[in-house]
Amino acid sequence: QVQLVESGGGLVQAGGSLRLSCAASGRTFNNLNMGWFRQAPGKEREFVAALMWNTGLILYADSVKCRFFISITNAKNTLYLQMNSLKPEDTAVYYCAADSSEVDITNTPDYWGQGAQVTVSS
Repeated sequence: QVQLVESGGGLVQAGGSLRLSCAASGRTFNNLNMGWFRQAPGKEREFVAALMWNTGLILYADSVKCRFFISITNAKNTLYLQMNSLKPEDTAVYYCAADSSEVDITNTPDYWGQGAQVTVSS
């Protein structure tokens, strides 16, 4: 069982930046593919970014490319999502996720955090 805890959400003006963090309770992220998803009000949860354990491959949704950046500490115990040039349409609850499968991490991960609210004002 993997427990994920996000932090770092908040309110920011359009054009600003925020960094989300995700920590795994009681373990590191060894052998886990990690990702971020978001869910805006009235919309389905959508994929944002993923980082593959074995290959280091990083994937981004088109809507966040060149603005959001996923990374992990060398100790493999904290995942980050750096969000720059934020737009009002980025407003959502952001979820950290983990899965042993490189396919499932972009679709239906096994493990989820509780979510962190990000609100971007215009």
